[in-house]
Amino acid sequence: MSRRAWVATRKGLFELRRARGDWEIASVAFLGEPVSAVLPPDPAEPGRPMIVALNLGHFGVKCHASDDAGRNWREVGAPLYPPQPAGAQDDVEWKLVQIWALAGSGGTVWAGTLPGGLFRSDDGGASWQINEPLWTDPRRREWSGGGYDAPGIHSIVLDPRSPDPARQRILVGVSTGGAWASDDGGASWVSRARGMRADYMPPEHAFDEVAQDVHRIVACASSPAHLWCQHHNGIWRSTDGGNSWQQVTGVPLSDFGFTVAADPYDPARAWFVPAVADQRRVPVDAALAVLRTDDGGRTFTVLREGLPQAHCYDLVYRHGLDVGVDGRALMIGSTTGGLWASDDGGERWQTVSTSLPPVHAVVLEPS
Repeated sequence: MSRRAWVATRKGLFELRRARGDWEIASVAFLGEPVSAVLPPDPAEPGRPMIVALNLGHFGVKCHASDDAGRNWREVGAPLYPPQPAGAQDDVEWKLVQIWALAGSGGTVWAGTLPGGLFRSDDGGASWQINEPLWTDPRRREWSGGGYDAPGIHSIVLDPRSPDPARQRILVGVSTGGAWASDDGGASWVSRARGMRADYMPPEHAFDEVAQDVHRIVACASSPAHLWCQHHNGIWRSTDGGNSWQQVTGVPLSDFGFTVAADPYDPARAWFVPAVADQRRVPVDAALAVLRTDDGGRTFTVLREGLPQAHCYDLVYRHGLDVGVDGRALMIGSTTGGLWASDDGGERWQTVSTSLPPVHAVVLEPS
């Protein structure tokens, strides 16, 4: 059972602790500052610090690290793009706009950023190196903005079965640019969005891999070849590490949304938060629901107990849903400051808060 959670919001980082079965806010760091991503401490990697990313607008992107699980913070380095060559054929400026995702494995920290760079740090965030093979791939220039003007890397899936950094298997999700994979620690990359479909493209380009607006990709921790993807045009699943994707059909309410969480033990189980597509982007019928599949997407259970069911306009961002290491604890945070938790796989939900700042990311800390 998860004992601590971190909620990154537009006005600070909130630490939550479980007391007598209920979640309570224990502390707030960086109050008033937008926190875009958080990498929690991990008992399996005691030497790696906790890292958060702040998006301070005019003052740029800042990173902070903590060696004592959030009690004290120190500023560390932020990813830096190389100088943009004169006359470079690129539609984006080579300048860090935001850190959208953080992931760690084997003492290495990875950052996915806008405008589409992947960075690596081997010293706890003190310094960062851009992954040049992906950044210089000519196909990257075909990427385009999705939720932002510039494309960005929002999903970083690290295969725990490959602890050797030189053979680390990495899969990243790009909005808009599809999915990209490396089997050699980032030394080379291949597009991995075969089978996805983009209805917003002309029919002859609907299956172009770099045209896919992937919203979020996650893997089953114990079976990392089993992947789930929430896409702009539906839900997809892969059972071969992303080599091919199959669309999940018959989804109740709506197959549009931004987030997905995968059960860490059962590759056939995952959770989604449906919404009305495109212009509205609110819960279906203004009633918040969570969808869970227990059979690989063949059927779904609509979970509502404890969630607001009238005049609810909360949207859940890409990182606003997380599942604990026990596969039963869940937490979701919304754009209107709602926060809900479940201890039984989503069957019943407890309201933690309805008055937080807009939530960017929720992380249940491993314990």
